[in-house]
Amino acid sequence: MKNLMHYGFILGVICLVASGLLAAVNGFTRPKIIAQAQAQEDATLKELLPEAARFEAVKSGDEVLYFKGYDSLGRFVGIVFKASGKGYSSVIETMVGMTADDKITGIKVVNQNETPGLGSRIAQADFTTQFTGKGSSSINQVQAITGATISSRAVINAVAAQAEAIKDFMKHEK
Repeated sequence: MKNLMHYGFILGVICLVASGLLAAVNGFTRPKIIAQAQAQEDATLKELLPEAARFEAVKSGDEVLYFKGYDSLGRFVGIVFKASGKGYSSVIETMVGMTADDKITGIKVVNQNETPGLGSRIAQADFTTQFTGKGSSSINQVQAITGATISSRAVINAVAAQAEAIKDFMKHEK
């Protein structure tokens, strides 16, 4: 019984030290991780709406609904929004650029865990470039990827639904 208490105490001390070290590493790296995520988001915004010189986040509480893009003269040029849908094995998150005249400038898959070699092909240019130049009403003309229909349909449907909702916001910006 004395041995059991001794080993239990040692295990408790090891767990306490390990937890403390993990908390310290998390505290040290968290600001760098947040800064890196922000830099990646800024680069994606500029990639999807290149004619915009600055972006303004539109929020509801703490949640960002979309980003408004303005050119160097302060004129509204478009919106970048996030769209997500349930794919075959994960939730697929995309960011989509849309001009003020309801044309998609591009999409980028920012998070997905689909099957490598099949569903993960939704992030490739062969699929994503099909969205470029389409209006919110013609997104459903994008061709799904053979062998990855569920994943590609998830992206198409999510982008189409969100583009329709965003179109109403853009009416007030023109």
